[in-house]
Formats: sequence, structure tokens, C-alpha cells
Amino acid sequence: MAQKSDPNSKLIAENRRARFDYAIEEDFEAGIVLQGSEVKALRHAQANIAESYASVEDGELWLINSYIAPYGQADKFGHEERRRRKLLVSKRELSRLWNETRRGGMTIVPLRMYFNDRGIAKLRLGIAKGKKTVDKRETQKQRDWNRDKQRLLKQHG
Repeated sequence: MAQKSDPNSKLIAENRRARFDYAIEEDFEAGIVLQGSEVKALRHAQANIAESYASVEDGELWLINSYIAPYGQADKFGHEERRRRKLLVSKRELSRLWNETRRGGMTIVPLRMYFNDRGIAKLRLGIAKGKKTVDKRETQKQRDWNRDKQRLLKQHG
């Protein structure tokens, strides 16, 4: 029997360039501290995380340079579009992230923002290492080869 998709779970924004620009080592989920007008704007999928990144500062994890469009009905009590937003992770996860970014030369990249099955806004983050131009070309070649291979199998299959 096919599973029913939950009406609460919904993709808000995706950083499609992240997998091209970075080699993602592992990914994890974090909660986001939001204001009311930000949640309303996210319900309308008015967000962009393409140019954003996460950073550990003063023992807290922050999402920097993410964009959430202003919500039209929240005139007086609106929000700042590109403000820093606090991310919620466990202390163990936070210390591991700090170690990875400081010692390992890694960076924390947002991959996708979504509402989970309970209707709570979440952010999927990846611990990543930046790719060199040669690595990006190799990824592109591999993607092209897989596409051609699928095309050939479809024609002769």
C-alpha cells in the first residue's frame, strides 16, 4: 500500500549548488528559532538558503545570510529578512561541529529547509569540505556519464 504524504511535511527551500560546490561528509538536522512572521512566510515557501552558511560562535550555532521574505500581513511586527537565526542542536553535536570546523577545515552548509511531519521548521545541514575546480569537473563528467548510460539503457532495454 502506498504511503500517504503528510500534509504538514513540506519542502521550503533547497540549496542545490551545495552538493556541486562541496563534498558533503555527513548531514544532520537542526531546529531553527523563528519569529511568527517568519513562520508565516515559510508556510508560503518564501525563503532562500543558497548563499547562507552556519557557524559556531560563542557556544551557539547560527545560520547566517539566509533569506526569508517579509510577510505581507505583518506590517508592524515584521522581521528582518537576512537576520542571523539561532539553530538548535544538542551540546554533543555542537562540540563535534566546533571540532570539525576549527580543526578539520570543514564548513557547515545548509542543504534544505523544510517542515517535518509535526509541522515544525527544520534545517538539514551538511558538514562539508570545499571542492577544487578539478573535483567539480570530475563530478560533472560522472553526472553526464550516468545520464548517457541511463539513456542508452532506455533505448536498448
